[in-house]
Amino acid sequence: QVQLVQSGGGLVQAGGSLRLPCVASGRTFSNYAVGWFRQAPGKEREFVAAINWSGTRTYYADSVKGRFTISRDNAKKTVYLQMSSLKPEDTAVYYCAAGWERASYNYTAMNDYAYWGQGTQVTVSS
Repeated sequence: QVQLVQSGGGLVQAGGSLRLPCVASGRTFSNYAVGWFRQAPGKEREFVAAINWSGTRTYYADSVKGRFTISRDNAKKTVYLQMSSLKPEDTAVYYCAAGWERASYNYTAMNDYAYWGQGTQVTVSS
C-alpha cells in the first residue's frame, strides 16, 4: 500500500517555474514507477511525465518535453516535477501516481497506476 501526498502548486505568470513534490508512504516505494498526470477544465486527464523505480529512465509528453523535469529521491520517498517556461495551457490540476513496476509496464497509461495523490492546482496567467 502506498499513499501519496502532494504539495506545491499555485499561481504563476507565464514563463515562470514551479516545483511539485509528491511524498509517498510505504516501505517499498523504490519498487514503484511514478507518473504525473494533469487535467484541465473540460478535458480528459493526460499523461505528463514518468520515472522508473531507479530514476534511470524518464518519459515525457511532447507538450512538456524540454520544459519539465521529473526526478526522484528514494531515500526521501519523494518524486519531483520541476516545471519551467510555464504556459497558460499548462493550467490544470496535477496528479502524481504510483504503480508497481514490471517488465510490461506502460508508463503513460493511467490504468497502470494503482495509487494517486490528491491533486494540486497549477494556474499559469498570461
